[in-house]
Amino acid sequence: MFSRVTTNSRRVIVPCTRSFATATPSRAPLVIKNNRILASVIVSRAPQITRDSTPFEKAYFDYKEKLERQNATTFPTEFYFKKGSLAEKRWKEEEQARRDAMVDPHTSLTDATTKTQERLEKDDTSGAAAAIAMNKVEKASRMTKADTTNDIKSLDRQLQRTLYLVVHKPEDTQHPWQFPQGPMDSAEYLHEAAERQLEDDCGKDMDVWFVGRQPISFYKQVASKSSEGSGSKTFFMKARVYAGQVKPNKQVSDFAWVTKEELPNYLSSDYYNAIKDSLSEL
Repeated sequence: MFSRVTTNSRRVIVPCTRSFATATPSRAPLVIKNNRILASVIVSRAPQITRDSTPFEKAYFDYKEKLERQNATTFPTEFYFKKGSLAEKRWKEEEQARRDAMVDPHTSLTDATTKTQERLEKDDTSGAAAAIAMNKVEKASRMTKADTTNDIKSLDRQLQRTLYLVVHKPEDTQHPWQFPQGPMDSAEYLHEAAERQLEDDCGKDMDVWFVGRQPISFYKQVASKSSEGSGSKTFFMKARVYAGQVKPNKQVSDFAWVTKEELPNYLSSDYYNAIKDSLSEL
């Protein structure tokens, strides 16, 4: 670097050095008050589809639909359907099913219409049902192949729920199943340590976005009296995965994408209790 000195007659460029320059720091594990500092990442996959409605939500939706229909204006049948046509006949039968459902609190308008359409398509012999079936939109199943085979390594399972990544490290006897985590170096920030550890444990093939640079929870593990080692403090960062898949390293023997309800089957009770309130309910 250079500094510029101005005199009355001329400008002089004087070389100078940065006084705050230091040598490359060592990457030693960070220990504070006899506690190792660990950086962990809670990687989640957000729900991909809307969840199923509860019985109360279905009843409320049907009530609103019936209320709107009761206050709606009369539908101009002659404007939309040719008199005596097959479309007019189908519509009248569907309309009659909806009228019956209006006085039956146990039957929704949607169910009444669906059953009528299925009956008309089954009884039709004119060939119109085949034409209607060609243009009919079929709903995809909300259950995937990963759900039926219980493939816990697939991101295609439990599309209605939030999934969390846990890895299995046999070397850690106290917490073999854990979130991707590892010791923090004295030369890096917490979020940098979390990103590095996630890449070390799970590879570089995941498109992950870290939600902020502040931890959302922490877990303190006190050293046992019988051991000569120190305790640890684990700080959990939050991240979301958008694409890719885990490619574990040699230290990770297994991994799984699980829901919040399934996490207690993998994590120890004290480890899970430290982070459960920070996890989404979906």
